[in-house]
Amino acid sequence: MTRPPERARRAATHADDPGFAALKERVIARTGHSYYSDKDDLLHDRVRRRLKVCGLPDCTAYLARLEGPGGRDEWAALEAEITIGETFFFRYAEQFEALRARILPDLIAARADVRALRIWSAGCSTGAEPYSVAILVRDLLGEALPEWSVTILGTDLSVEALATARQAEFGPWALRTLDEADRLRWFRRQPARPGRPHGSYALRPVYRRMVRFERQNLLSLIEGPQPAMGTNFDLILCRNVLIYFNAEHVNGIVRALGQRLQPGGWLLIGHAEPNPAFAQWLEPVALPGTVAYRPAGTETGEAPPAPQPFLPWTPEAPPAFVPPTLPEPPPAPVAPPQPVPDIEAPAAADLLEEIRRLADAGETAQAWRLLQEEIGGRGTDPALRYYEGLLTLDLGREAEAERALRGALFLDRGFVMAHYQLGLLLARHGRREEAMRALDNALRLAQGLPPETILPEGDGVSAHRLAENVRRLLASGPAA
Repeated sequence: MTRPPERARRAATHADDPGFAALKERVIARTGHSYYSDKDDLLHDRVRRRLKVCGLPDCTAYLARLEGPGGRDEWAALEAEITIGETFFFRYAEQFEALRARILPDLIAARADVRALRIWSAGCSTGAEPYSVAILVRDLLGEALPEWSVTILGTDLSVEALATARQAEFGPWALRTLDEADRLRWFRRQPARPGRPHGSYALRPVYRRMVRFERQNLLSLIEGPQPAMGTNFDLILCRNVLIYFNAEHVNGIVRALGQRLQPGGWLLIGHAEPNPAFAQWLEPVALPGTVAYRPAGTETGEAPPAPQPFLPWTPEAPPAFVPPTLPEPPPAPVAPPQPVPDIEAPAAADLLEEIRRLADAGETAQAWRLLQEEIGGRGTDPALRYYEGLLTLDLGREAEAERALRGALFLDRGFVMAHYQLGLLLARHGRREEAMRALDNALRLAQGLPPETILPEGDGVSAHRLAENVRRLLASGPAA
C-alpha cells in the first residue's frame, strides 16, 4: 500500500509548519468551526490544497495571503474547502417523513388564512435540502400552490456551494436514495456535455423557482451585525451544522433560531445534535424517528416559562447502535511502537470520510481515483466496494458499478444497501427478474432488523423506511 505512509507523513507536517497554529486559530475565530479544534491533520490536509493552488510554501505565507489584497476571495475558497457539505436528496428519511406527515401539514393548516409559508434551510450546502423541502411542499399543496406565497431560503458559508445550488443540476450520487420513478418525476435527465461528461439530472423548474440562496455565516446570528433576512419563519432546518461549533456558540445559535420562528413554528436539527439546554427556549416534540423543536408553550398551550439562567452544556455523541446481525469485526492486533505510527484502523474511516466529502462536493472522479489507489490493499472491505459501485455509477460506467456492488455482496451477503442499489441499477436496465430478486433480498434483510435500525452506509435510512420503500417498488414493479 502506498497511501497509509503518506497519511502518516501528513500528520507530522502540520507540526513542522510553525505558521499552522496561528492559521488554525484565525480560521476557527472567523468561521466558528470549533469542529477543527482537535482535528489538526484534517484541517492541515485541506489547507494544503489551497497552498498548492496558490503556489505558497507554508501556512505563514498563506495567512499573509488571507489578510492581504484579494484575501476575501481566498477566504471564500478556504471556507468552501473546510466545510464538509453533505449533499443528497431527502437525507435522513425519518425527518423527511416527519415533515411530510406532521410538520408541513400542520403548518399548511395553521397558515391557511394567510396562505403563506416561510422556510429557512441553514447550512444548505449545494441545495439538496431546500430543494427536497420544495418537492414536499409542492406535492402537499398540489394545484393550490399558485394561491400560496411560499418562500424557501437556503443559506451557506460556501460561495462555491451556493453557486452549485443555484444551477440545480445533480449527478446520480446526490440522488442515490431515490428510485428511478422519483428521479423522472422531479428531475429531467440531461445529456453529457463539457463539465458534465456523464450527464446529470436537472431539477424541474416548478421546484427550482421556489428556492433562493444567500451567503451567511451562522455566527452572525450571535456576533456582529445581524443578518437582514428578518424573522417569522414557519420552519427552520439547521441539520448537521451545529457540530462545527463549540457549546457556547451552539446554545447562542439555537436560541437565535428560536427567536426567528413564528408562533407555532418548527425547528429541525441533526439527529446527533439535540441538547437538554435547548428546553430553556424551545419545546421538544417527539416524532417517529426524530425530535423537533417548537417555541415554548406551543404544544402544551401554556405561557412560555420565565427566562432561566444560562445552562452551559457540552454535547456528547450518542452511542452507536450496532445491529445484532452485523457484529463488529474483531479488534486489530496492537502493533509494537514503530517510527511510523500504526494508522491502519483510523485510515479506513478517514478514507471513507474523504471519499464521501469529495463526492458530495461534486468531485466524483477525484473520489473514484482516491478509492482506486486504496482499494487494492483493502479489497475485502465491502463498504469500499459499495462506494466503488456508487461512484462508477455516477461516472456513467454502469457495468463496472454492477460488478462492484456484486463484489460488496460477495464479501457481505447481509449488506442491505448493496442489495437495494443493485436492484435499482438492474431495474434501470430492464432486467426485471434480477432486479426483483435483489430488492426482495433487501426487503427480507431489512425486515429482520429492529425497525429503528439505521442501515450501514444508508445515509440515515432506517430498516423500517427502506422496507416500506422496497414494498412499494415490488408492488408496482421496479421502473425500467
